[in-house]
Amino acid sequence: MLRVPEAPVGLSTAATYPQGAATAFEMAASLGYDGVEVMVWTDPVSQDIDQIEQLSQRYGMPVLSVHAPCLLITQRVWSPDPTVRLTKSLEAARRLGATTVVVHPPFRWQREYARGFVELVDRLEDEFGIAVAVENMYPWRAAGREVAAYAPDWDPTDEAYRHITLDLSHAAVAGQDSLELSESVGDRLAHVHMTDGTGSARDEHLIPGRGNQPCSAVLERLARIEWSGSVILEVSTRRARNLAEREADLAEALAFTRLNLAASVETAFAVGPDGTAELVARGGAGSTVASTP
Repeated sequence: MLRVPEAPVGLSTAATYPQGAATAFEMAASLGYDGVEVMVWTDPVSQDIDQIEQLSQRYGMPVLSVHAPCLLITQRVWSPDPTVRLTKSLEAARRLGATTVVVHPPFRWQREYARGFVELVDRLEDEFGIAVAVENMYPWRAAGREVAAYAPDWDPTDEAYRHITLDLSHAAVAGQDSLELSESVGDRLAHVHMTDGTGSARDEHLIPGRGNQPCSAVLERLARIEWSGSVILEVSTRRARNLAEREADLAEALAFTRLNLAASVETAFAVGPDGTAELVARGGAGSTVASTP
């Protein structure tokens, strides 16, 4: 028998790049995803919450999470002030019914923002009642040397954040093991970007199973502990030559995730004092599945 957690499996709107958010909602619905994560970036639709709300209703795809605009190419989306951008992301999440906002650690040159970032995240979580899950990043490398791009660094697990996003492609670039990372984060693990990588210095965002990260083991562990956060397929399909190839990639990613997001459950029959035979499932906390006279 298998135990499947309640964790929804969603699609990031970044996964259909260079096509935009509208395509992501359509594909998520047609392929059977549970919802969508909106990556707010240069795509005008991703920045327009009215349009996102309409897409969500049109395709019956709930917005599970909002990814704040914190890439180099989105430094002026919504505002040049990163505090304003993060606050607007929470406002968007509240309106759309999303339970999580994903954000990267500050860049080192964002000195004032970085100085008060831990306290800002804490305050905004209390104000909005929405998890702000800070994402693990990776060291930048140039000419064989590491560049300190984030403050205090690229690994958020050392800071006092209540919620963490685990991105498996980022872990690959950083030379980390995603399974070990998921275990060390413990109860703070609130959100997962399911993807893969080979350990290259480039952030690959491969379809899970195509790299060397322990994707299946991470998913099995989530099932085992009955984790209830969102698993978001944040994969790159930009090499797809046409729509059919992109759909095939995203269908493969979803199938891999659903197949592995399950934990084996040992079963046995136990006879009670009244002669009733109970089918008992053991795995994790264990539970009684059924009883027969």
